[in-house]
Amino acid sequence: MKKIIVLALFLAVTFSTFAQEKTDKPQMKTLFGNNDRIRHGGYGGILINYSQLNDKDLKNKDAILVGARGAWIIDHHFAIGIGGMGFASQNKFNNDSDDYVLGGGYGGLIFEPILAPFNVVNVSFPILVGAGGAAYTKYFEDQDYEDDDYYWDRYDASAFFVVEPGVEINLNLVKFMRVSFGGYYRYTSGLNLENPNGITNKELLNGFSCGLGLKFGKF
Repeated sequence: MKKIIVLALFLAVTFSTFAQEKTDKPQMKTLFGNNDRIRHGGYGGILINYSQLNDKDLKNKDAILVGARGAWIIDHHFAIGIGGMGFASQNKFNNDSDDYVLGGGYGGLIFEPILAPFNVVNVSFPILVGAGGAAYTKYFEDQDYEDDDYYWDRYDASAFFVVEPGVEINLNLVKFMRVSFGGYYRYTSGLNLENPNGITNKELLNGFSCGLGLKFGKF
C-alpha cells in the first residue's frame, strides 16, 4: 500500500513539474505579435485639418484641408493603406476685385505604426508618400447679364511630389471607432505655379497642419 501511495505521489509531482514547464516555456517574439497567429483588421476615416500657406505675398494664408483614409491593420500595430487631402484658400492680387482660389489636392500610400493599440489613449505615426496638384482659379461675376452669373477660370496649375509625416493621438471611444487629434508636416517638391503677382514660392505648400479625424473599423 505504501509503495502505491509513494508511486502515486511521484507521478503527481512529475506531472505537475511537466505541466509547469509547459506553462513557463517562453514564447517566440515576433515583429507583429507574440504568437503564431497574425490578426488582421482595417479602418476607414475622414480628416479635417487647418494649415497656413508659405508665401509672404499672400494676404490670406489660411487653408482648410479635408480628406479621407483607408488602411489594412496588421496585428493591431501597423497599418498600410491609401489616403488623400483636398485643400482650398481664397486671395486677391494687385487690387483686383476678383477672387483667386488656390485649390488642389494630394494623395498616396500611407504607412502607420501604432503604439499601445489596446489602451484607451494610443499613438500612431502616419506617413503619406505620394503626389498632387494645385491651381489658381479666378472667380468673377459676369457684368454683361442682368442675372448673377459666376464663372471660374483657371489661371495656372502645377503638379508636385509630397511627403507628409505626422503623429496622431487616438482615443478609443468604442471598439469600432476612434477619434484622433493629429499634427503633420507637409513637404512638397516640384511646385511651379504662377499667380497674378508672379511666380509663387516653390515652398508654398510646405508647412505644419493640425486637425481632427474619425476612424471606423476593426482595430
